[in-house]
Amino acid sequence: MNRSNQSTNIKQAINDLLDKGLTDKQDIYSKVVEELGVPRPTVRRVARDLRNELLQKIQILQSEVPRPGYFGNKDNSKKVSD
Repeated sequence: MNRSNQSTNIKQAINDLLDKGLTDKQDIYSKVVEELGVPRPTVRRVARDLRNELLQKIQILQSEVPRPGYFGNKDNSKKVSD
């Protein structure tokens, strides 16, 4: 199994376990090692890569990108005074 395929399989296994409700990191690592027969340091490395990928996606979704003609909740209308 090549490295990228192995990483993909490990990420999928981690996500499957998370979807099943596992929350303990050490339990997740142990089950992935048991299921796939890969070394624990490899699982930890791939888990770190997965965390970093997810954090990047979260940052993108949290960032506010200004759009032309959109001012959000700001009131940019001119107020007329008497």
